[in-house]
Amino acid sequence: MSGATREAAASGATREAAASGATREIAVSGAATEPDIRLTLPWLLVQLVPSPGLWIGPSGTRFGVRWQVTPVSYSFGINRRLSPWRAFVVEPLTRHAGSIELFGSPEYVAGSGPAPGGWMLRGGTRAYFPLLDWGETLSCSLGGSALYARVHGRDHVAASYEAGLYTLFGGLGVQVTVTPTAALRSTTITLSLRYF
Repeated sequence: MSGATREAAASGATREAAASGATREIAVSGAATEPDIRLTLPWLLVQLVPSPGLWIGPSGTRFGVRWQVTPVSYSFGINRRLSPWRAFVVEPLTRHAGSIELFGSPEYVAGSGPAPGGWMLRGGTRAYFPLLDWGETLSCSLGGSALYARVHGRDHVAASYEAGLYTLFGGLGVQVTVTPTAALRSTTITLSLRYF
């Protein structure tokens, strides 16, 4: 069979399938290429820039800053031929197309007095869900964490719950974290700045 004959036969089969309403699957060969992701000195230096926020508690409002470390992330929204696992460095699309992660978040709240101030530490889990354009334009997150703080020489641990909205490929967002436990009762509003 000549090349022209094969093309005509294939074209005719395609027209028949389209006319009958049948769907046609196209096989794609080859493996997806894993991204070259690794820790670098410039990346580490940029991670030192904190996200600013407001800590709102029974005694008033205070300024604070927060950092974030993601030791493990699993993405359920990326190409299935790629590894869904990431450690520390997580690309924006991998995170905001749909993922769940473990995170650690040291933070500093200015001031002292009857409410917590100084250094605090959060550790927990967070899930991201795409809302527009696979999360590149808009995504959201829901999470929970344990908050550790030392208040007046005593250690306190409390549960916290959070929700967030993100835009610009996940680089800019806002997170609201609520801690209902009496000793650490607060609402934290953080302007999330992510430097991937």
